[in-house]
Amino acid sequence: MQPDGNIAAALGDYFVNLGQFSDGAIDRARHLSTGLPLASFAGKSKLAREIDALVHRLARQGLLEYRLSSSRNGLDLVVIEPQVPDYWPRRAKLGSRDTVVLSRFAYLRRRGNEMVLESPRAGALFRIGDPAIAATLAALSQPQKIGKLNQKALSFNLLLLELLVESQILLKLDAKGGDGLRVNEGDGNLVLWDFHDLVFHTRSTEGRQANPVGAAFAYASVVPPPPAVRPPWPGSKIDLHKFSSSVPSSLFPKLLRERHSTRDFDDQHPVTLCELAQFLDTTARVVSEWTSEPYFSGGPEVTYSTRPYPSAGSAYELELYLAVSNCEGLARGLYHYDAGGHALVAISASAQQLQALSVAAQFAMDAPGQPQILITIAARFGRVSWKYSSIAYSLILKDVGSLIQTFYLAATDMGLGGCAIGTTDIDLFAKMTELELHIEGPVGQFALGRGRKVEIPS
Repeated sequence: MQPDGNIAAALGDYFVNLGQFSDGAIDRARHLSTGLPLASFAGKSKLAREIDALVHRLARQGLLEYRLSSSRNGLDLVVIEPQVPDYWPRRAKLGSRDTVVLSRFAYLRRRGNEMVLESPRAGALFRIGDPAIAATLAALSQPQKIGKLNQKALSFNLLLLELLVESQILLKLDAKGGDGLRVNEGDGNLVLWDFHDLVFHTRSTEGRQANPVGAAFAYASVVPPPPAVRPPWPGSKIDLHKFSSSVPSSLFPKLLRERHSTRDFDDQHPVTLCELAQFLDTTARVVSEWTSEPYFSGGPEVTYSTRPYPSAGSAYELELYLAVSNCEGLARGLYHYDAGGHALVAISASAQQLQALSVAAQFAMDAPGQPQILITIAARFGRVSWKYSSIAYSLILKDVGSLIQTFYLAATDMGLGGCAIGTTDIDLFAKMTELELHIEGPVGQFALGRGRKVEIPS
């Protein structure tokens, strides 16, 4: 609370200014530390509008939790912990005759001393503080009519169930909804996802979770870092130096050794459209297309393509989206690379979204500036999971590794700089492309540009 009426939120060394408020609003805002009932600022008075604005600004920063507490003893029965910045608790409408069942992506696990209910599809997780609630949730592994659930504290249970349905942790089944198993998730594209794959995708990227991501050094004070080179096994050793030549027989070994990550780009001499065209032609263009016979009797024919990098089962599920900030001959914007037609297709995206994407990449690389071209590698997930079970997402990540190495070698050969990036915001990408994150979404990024030459003092 500032003397001039401004309120700021502080998290460590990070500060967010939330605006200027009246003395009455500041006094009411102090109750946020212990809990402020939503109903207390639902009116149309000036004070209610001020508090509503403050609370929504906090929510957009992911700085609010929502408590469902017992009226008898005030203990927290459930605490809702947002995982996306725009989460706000909303209730689906349920009646006693409605049937609900847990989503097959929902899971209850221990986190520290708490039990948390979450789903990769949900914008929030639910910390469960009452064992009776956990038992009710367990019973919902099978479809249940609302009216037949345990009647104890039914009004509270109904509120919680409505919040869970809105969060897609619970499913509301219609009369023709069947048993609520694999197919019945309200989205046919989810049929192709295994539980562990969707969890891995959303929990190893940014945009759908509030956990620390990246170089957090979480275990630095617990265990020492493993050595850079593994200690040799005991036993007899065959020295290979006398069998391998120190003089390479081709340029390829030299190219491999020269490959490195470039994080500082020369914006006075950016990469050109001709160079970008050559880079994409070398690394990602469709070389040929072909069709296979059906894998099984009555099955469909499957089309395939051949490209410069290897891909599991020749699926070639990876798509390239280029956020162009500085490229001679090409306007700033977002483009999809049509690998079959060897062409760039412009996609409408706001300047703010492009800036957010580039700034995030700069931060992830710990770079002095934004990349000239940021390549987001997205996957058409169903292309792989249609055929493979249990290993689909891991195969996609292996394909990403193959493509990134291909990018590195091509950039090195062309005298350009590149850097693989380990994190990406899948929710931001979904907003920019208007693609559902479980249909086609980011699985890797690569910064491309002309590296700044290091001046060596004479």
